[in-house]
Amino acid sequence: MTMTTDTGRAGTRDRPGFWGRLSTFGPYTALTDVLLSSPRRQFWVLLTIPILWVFVTHLGPILQMLNVSLLTNYPPSPNKVASYTLENYSKFFADSIFITPFIRTLVFSTVLTLTTLIIMYPVAYFLARHVPRNKQMLFLMLLLIPFWVGEVVRIFAMMILLGNNGALNLALQWLGLTERPIPFMYTGFSLSAGIIYLTALYMLMPLYSALEKIPTSYGEAAADLGAGPWTRFRRITLPLSLEGIASGCTLVFLISTGMYATPVLLGGPSTTLFSEVIAGFFHVAGDQWPVGAAFSCIMLLTALALSGGFNKLMGHLAGRVKK
Repeated sequence: MTMTTDTGRAGTRDRPGFWGRLSTFGPYTALTDVLLSSPRRQFWVLLTIPILWVFVTHLGPILQMLNVSLLTNYPPSPNKVASYTLENYSKFFADSIFITPFIRTLVFSTVLTLTTLIIMYPVAYFLARHVPRNKQMLFLMLLLIPFWVGEVVRIFAMMILLGNNGALNLALQWLGLTERPIPFMYTGFSLSAGIIYLTALYMLMPLYSALEKIPTSYGEAAADLGAGPWTRFRRITLPLSLEGIASGCTLVFLISTGMYATPVLLGGPSTTLFSEVIAGFFHVAGDQWPVGAAFSCIMLLTALALSGGFNKLMGHLAGRVKK
């Protein structure tokens, strides 16, 4: 019986598994020989899945939104036949009530992007230059902890901080700087503070990555030649970190133009952004979805065009620095 059991185990052990049988399957081997016969084909096979993922989850919805923006009515109705038109886009230019929040959004996003850059550049510089390398990841993890929770949770935390009985007002009253709570909430200040808080990480990481790559020997050589701290920063550090500045500003600007929950919860009537206008078309009954989709396309294309022009300018400046 022992010999029979050992023989059965040996037979099971020698039997090829699924992948072994598949590797000897004629159609499978023929297919792999065709797809993996050269490094170029291997590259495209590996790239196919990411391309499909980007198209389905990112470009697909954008193309669908563009299609809806050209329709006369959406969602489909059995009583109405949808046709293509540009009237949805013309409504944007027909009334200043839409242009005002559009311009406000672009100006607001630009100012907040520059403000975030000014605030986060010293933080990134400190991490990259003054924190020991073996502790930099620890400091980054501490800065990342607030971003482990959702956007809405962080917005409510900001509301608690800026409320009439929030920590900021309590601190100002304790210091004797004010006798009564200052109405921070539902103003441009609360909205600005919320957006900067939510987008700070997207500015910090590109800046840190760019500053961390600058060799310290450049600054040491400049110091030996008599350059002061400001001259070293202006002539070496800042020019060599332009790529990080461009990446961080692009991310923050694009995110700021599309934020919806933050202006709804932290903003007020005088700070209405274009995303709130767009959302209004999707919340009302009737055939307003195509108008909302058209306005979304206008904001998307404008933001991308401005970001593209900014990156081209920064690329030109970075190229001059490298020369």
